Amino acid sequence: MTTSAPTAQPVRLRRSLGLWAIVALGLGYMTPMTVFDTFGYVSDESGGVVPLAYLFALVVMLFTAISYGRMTRVYPSAGSAYTYASETIHPNVGFLVGWTALLDYLLLPLVNALLLRQYFEAFFPDISGWVWVSAYVALITLLNLWSITSTSRVNATLLVFQVVLILVFIGLAWGALNAGAGNGTPFSIEPLYHANTQIATVISAATIVCFSFIGFDAITMYTEEAKDANTVPKAIVLSLVIGGGLFFVAGWFTQSLFPSVEGLTEGTALPELAYSVGGMLFQILFVAAAVAAVAASSLASHASVSRMIYVMGRNGSGPISRSLSYVHPRFQTPAVAIVLVGVVSLFAAVADLDFVFSLINFGALIAFTVVNITVILHFAVRRREVKTAAQIVRNIVLPVIGVVLTVVLWLNISPDAMIYGLLWLSIGLIILLALTRLFRRPMRLSLEEDQVISTGDEGEDALLAEDRRRLDAAE
Repeated sequence: MTTSAPTAQPVRLRRSLGLWAIVALGLGYMTPMTVFDTFGYVSDESGGVVPLAYLFALVVMLFTAISYGRMTRVYPSAGSAYTYASETIHPNVGFLVGWTALLDYLLLPLVNALLLRQYFEAFFPDISGWVWVSAYVALITLLNLWSITSTSRVNATLLVFQVVLILVFIGLAWGALNAGAGNGTPFSIEPLYHANTQIATVISAATIVCFSFIGFDAITMYTEEAKDANTVPKAIVLSLVIGGGLFFVAGWFTQSLFPSVEGLTEGTALPELAYSVGGMLFQILFVAAAVAAVAASSLASHASVSRMIYVMGRNGSGPISRSLSYVHPRFQTPAVAIVLVGVVSLFAAVADLDFVFSLINFGALIAFTVVNITVILHFAVRRREVKTAAQIVRNIVLPVIGVVLTVVLWLNISPDAMIYGLLWLSIGLIILLALTRLFRRPMRLSLEEDQVISTGDEGEDALLAEDRRRLDAAE
C-alpha cells in the first residue's frame, strides 16, 4: 500500500493588518511634514495660496480614490493599478502601467534615504553620505523583512510623533497670528484666495503637491495582508481625507503666518518655519519630527513597492520571476523584492534630489488615469451597469471627472518629468516586446490570492463570481 506525499502548500503573505494599521501606513507614506519642507517652493509657484493648491489636488485625488476603492473590491490583489489594468484592459497594458508606476514607487524609498542623508550631512559634514545611507537602508530593509506587523507598529509610532508636532506648530501659529504676526488673524481668507490668484498657477502648484498624496493608492498593495479585504476601500478614503486635512490646515496657518516667502529657503523651509514660531527648542523637536516622517515614509513606501514587485514577479515565468515572487516561509514577507528595493535605495548616496523629484509624479498620474478608466470599462462597458441615473453617475460621470482632472495635472508636470518619464516608459515597452516575443506570446496573469469578495450587491457578486470562473478557465 502506498500513500502519496501531501502537497506542499504555497507560502502566502500573512493577513495581519487591521483598518487603522492600513490607514497609518497610508499616512506614513504621504508624509504630512512635507507641507513645511516644500512650503517656500509651493507658495511661490501658487502665488501665495498653498492651501488652495492642496485643496485642488485633494479634490482630484478623491475622485481617483473612489475608483481605487471600487476596483479593490473587484480584484483584491496586492498589484493595485497593475492588476486592474491587466484584468480589465489587457495584461500587456497592465505590465506597462505597472512598469510606469514602479518609477514612482521605487524612487520614493530612495528619496527618503536621500533626505535623511542630507539631514545628517548637515550635522556631520566630515562623515561620508555612504555611511548614513547604507546604515539607514539596511535598518529599513530589515524591519520590512521581519514582518509587516512590526513595520506597521514602528510606522504608527513615528506617525503619531509627527502629527503631534504639527498640531503644536498650528497652536503656536494661532497664538502668533492673534498677536498680530503675518495676516494678523487666523481667519483671513488671503491664504485661500486674493486678488492676484490665477487658476494656471494653482494648477501648476497642484501638480507639485499631488506628490504628497501619493500613498493613498499604495494602500491597495496591502490588500493580501489585510485581515478583512473589505476594509481596504475604506482605508483608502480615510487616509486621503485625514492626510488632505492635515495638509490643508497646516498650509493655511503657515501661509497666514508667512504671506510672503521672501527670506525663506525654497526647498528646506521647515527648520526656519519652526524657529520662527517656537525658537531653538521647538526647531530641534520639529526637525526630529521631520526625520521621523522620513523614516515612516521609508517603511511604508518600501513595503508597498516590494508587494507590487512581488505580484509582477508572480505573474511572470522563469528564474527571475520566481525569485521576485519568493515569500519567506517564516516571516511571510516578499523577501527578495524587499531586498531589491533596498539595493535601489542605496543609490541615494549619489543621487540628486531635484532630478529624482522630476520623475516621481509621471507614473503616479498615469496610474491614476488608468484606474479611473478601468472603472468605466469594468462597470459601464463589461457589466453594462448604465440603466439608472445612479449607475451612470457612479460608473461613468465620476470616473470621467477623475480622468479629466488627472490628465490636467499630468499635462502640467515639468518638462524634465515628461522627458524622463517617457524614456522610462519606452524601456518598459522594449522589455514587454522581449517578454512577449513581439506580442506573439501572451503575458501570464495569476492572481492566486485574489478572490471575489462581497460588494453588498447580490447581482454584482454573482457577475464577479462568473468573471472569476471565466478567468480561471482561461488560465
